[in-house]
Amino acid sequence: MSTAPLASGPQGPDALRPLLDTVLHALAEGATARGGPLPAGGPREVAQRLRTALGNPLPQHGSPDALHTLVRALAEGAADPADPLCAAHLHCPPLAVATAADLAASALNPSLDSWDQAPAASELEALVAQALAHQVYGGPDPSDTPDPSHPRGDALVTTGGTESNQLALLLAREQHHGVQLVCGSNAHHSLHRATWLLGLPEPVVVPAPAGTLDPAALDSALTDLRGPLLVAATAGTTDAGLIDPLPDIADLCATHGARLHIDAAYGGGLLFSDRHRPKLDGLARADTVTLDLHKLGWQPVAAGLLAVRDPTDLTPLAHRADYLNADDDTEAGHPDLLGRSLRTTRRPDILKIAVTLKTLGRHGIGNLVDQVCAHAHELADLTAAHPGFELYDHPVISTVLFRPYDATDDAVAAVRRTLLDQGRAVLGRATLDGRRWLKATLLNPHTRPGDLATLLKLVEGHTPR
Repeated sequence: MSTAPLASGPQGPDALRPLLDTVLHALAEGATARGGPLPAGGPREVAQRLRTALGNPLPQHGSPDALHTLVRALAEGAADPADPLCAAHLHCPPLAVATAADLAASALNPSLDSWDQAPAASELEALVAQALAHQVYGGPDPSDTPDPSHPRGDALVTTGGTESNQLALLLAREQHHGVQLVCGSNAHHSLHRATWLLGLPEPVVVPAPAGTLDPAALDSALTDLRGPLLVAATAGTTDAGLIDPLPDIADLCATHGARLHIDAAYGGGLLFSDRHRPKLDGLARADTVTLDLHKLGWQPVAAGLLAVRDPTDLTPLAHRADYLNADDDTEAGHPDLLGRSLRTTRRPDILKIAVTLKTLGRHGIGNLVDQVCAHAHELADLTAAHPGFELYDHPVISTVLFRPYDATDDAVAAVRRTLLDQGRAVLGRATLDGRRWLKATLLNPHTRPGDLATLLKLVEGHTPR
């Protein structure tokens, strides 16, 4: 008889409880050993510490200490997005309640490729995905219970912005039997990769001289092109957090008969904020919208969605596999899940999203959005007032670009790597206006003004002259 306990079943909680204690202690020990936002020593030293902890990855006989050893090693060698000096990427600190829900999803281990593997999870996904589509496209009052029989838009759960963008191009291709993508030079790289993956022509790239797509250049491009066209706009660029002029772009798409996709993987979280939601005016005019709640949604990875204005656009995803969605089963009322994704086996990522939405409500999440946007403005104000720094511009969402005055591009890159290798701070980099900038993406609602001042002092003190 096996002595390896299972996570689910009647004995599952009792089997997990002592292991959770082990994990929590290991996480705490690893964070203490790390002592900052990133492990010190650079890639070689971090890799060596991990190799030492791991030893033989597949020993002949197992070790009862493996869980503690490897979790501690991973925590010690992690970049901690909850540290206020870890601000490089769209890499959020997950909410505790969402992380706890993710544990439940892992323990229950439903797979959303057939109803009999995920009876409750499949219904939860349908309800919550449609509620989020209503945030994009309008629909019943948020306090109402969503009614799947009267859809106003729909959404599919994805692994993130890359998969959502790929799905958007696929749906456009199937809708028009081929399509030409037109996007700004500021568009996410996943759109270019998706055209390659789907066998579409190379995208027509429109200039974005100020970091956002230029409507006049888009009008010119659409006038010259023929055939089915898909315009991809961006609501929250990865380099500076900028939002394309969505109403103008939607008007041009209507004039030229082009389909519109908006990549709002970053900026989509502004939908929860009454203060910042107007920045997304025009979003509801898109045929498809990418959302990503492991950015401005504070979810553990992965928590992406693709919202569609017309649910019938999802028809091409329909697929038959007799062992998963036999005709007689679907006719008898068993839901068909294969048309909800290009993936077959899928974990219930919707649970953590649903728990978060239900726990915090739209206003609670909106308050978190407001806080990180306010932190970004605080950092921008500190930078603008500091004689040693140059500010790119005031933030639109929660990204701040800055650089030391009179520093070369090489010096900007060097200070970032120095802070990384010392484990002192995690900053990103971006190139705009032909110059290299340090990038701070603020996604931690618990960041304090003193943390922002510390970040600037670290950069100032480590910039080579």
